[in-house]
Amino acid sequence: MARPKSAFHELKRDEILDTAARCFADQSYPAASMNDIAAACGTSKARLYHYYESKEAILFDLLDRYTRGLLLLIAQVEATAQRRNLDDRAALHELIRCFLAEYEHSATRHVALLNSTKFLSDQTDTVGSPAGGEPAQSQRELILNRQRDVVSAMTRFLCRAYPERLHAGNRTAVTMMLFGMINWTFTWLRPDGPMRYAEFADEVIGLLERGLAGPVA
Repeated sequence: MARPKSAFHELKRDEILDTAARCFADQSYPAASMNDIAAACGTSKARLYHYYESKEAILFDLLDRYTRGLLLLIAQVEATAQRRNLDDRAALHELIRCFLAEYEHSATRHVALLNSTKFLSDQTDTVGSPAGGEPAQSQRELILNRQRDVVSAMTRFLCRAYPERLHAGNRTAVTMMLFGMINWTFTWLRPDGPMRYAEFADEVIGLLERGLAGPVA
């Protein structure tokens, strides 16, 4: 019988993933090697292979955990909104604040999601199994589907918050406009800069309220 994975083993995996994400952000995924990641971790490549069989395995675990975390964040905001009896706009505002708080602490993982998903395997039997209740799908397809789920969730929050403004013709554009404001903060917004992530969240919410609260003139 196989021994269960230790908490230390999972801790080491998290440390490796954080370090790999920094390497991918600094050098790009194609340029960063297992040697680079091992050196940045302060270990040997042989030791790194004890945890991951390849660089692609590191990338997939990184994106798998990160996208599951984003979906969990959405579920938590929905539960919080119900528990605190928040109205639909307050629920959307809470989601925006939570996303930006996550981005502040996961900037390099977010860079990997935006820039490196295309390098995952496209073999359709890589992930999932009929026995597990999931259709077989590739690593790339799994992560892309989760990204679509995140976008769909944001669209739902927006439609509930501003039903008089969002409709079939503009809901995708408005959703992507919002993601355009928050998804690329890692390129310019710094935790030690003149504006904090929480302050930027308030600015985004203010723009939505002034721009979407009423009908188009």
